[in-house]
Amino acid sequence: MNRYNFLCFITLIKKEVSRFLKVGIQTIIGPAISSLLFLAVFSLALGRSVDKINGVDLAYFIAPGLIMMTMLQNSFANSASSIGQSKFQGNIIDILMAPLNNIELALGYIIGSVCRGIICGFVTTLGVLYFVPLQIYSYSAIAFYTLMGCIMMGSLGTIVGIWADKWDQQQGITNFIVLPLTFLSGTFYSISRLPEFWQTVSSINPFFYNIDGFRYAFTGISDSSLLNGIVFLITINIILIFCCYLMFRNGYKIKF
Repeated sequence: MNRYNFLCFITLIKKEVSRFLKVGIQTIIGPAISSLLFLAVFSLALGRSVDKINGVDLAYFIAPGLIMMTMLQNSFANSASSIGQSKFQGNIIDILMAPLNNIELALGYIIGSVCRGIICGFVTTLGVLYFVPLQIYSYSAIAFYTLMGCIMMGSLGTIVGIWADKWDQQQGITNFIVLPLTFLSGTFYSISRLPEFWQTVSSINPFFYNIDGFRYAFTGISDSSLLNGIVFLITINIILIFCCYLMFRNGYKIKF
């Protein structure tokens, strides 16, 4: 990467970050409040009937999953909406004309999404700590699963943003793929309570490994093999980033 490429690369990341910071109430505060409402509703609704899950208090069990869920959803939304908006307004050509190669374009959007995911996760954590006294069990697990989750969803959002021809298609992916995978990931429950079929479905759900690993960082307890989850997440992230690279290289639905 030469000097001009590097400057353009940093500028692309700054553009992506400033884009969501300008509407921080919508892109950062809003998701954090939604997560706190989930925490309140599930704690109040299930608190009397479900005291503990895997030996952990209900609110303490749910809180890490909600933080990770917030990071995943917002990392996806950032790159998907940014690329989609540029395509639909016809100004994506300005990005494509910059002296950036294909992998730099992909990484620029992904890193911007990672930044939004981390900031949303941090703000949500501050809110959660007011109600649930989380204690960190593994700092390395927090760092790893935060990065893996945000990279995964930033890459997926980039793919969807390039693929979608209109907002309805993006919303369809969110409503019929992202949300169901999120709710089948064990955010609000232990998958050990699911029927065998749904446990099998969860075992191939990357959202589950992110949430399970992130919860382990606070509880020291996981529903699956951490090693399997690490290998699974690294593999899927490599595949998704490579797909982003190929779509930019081939100009799929973005070169006119």
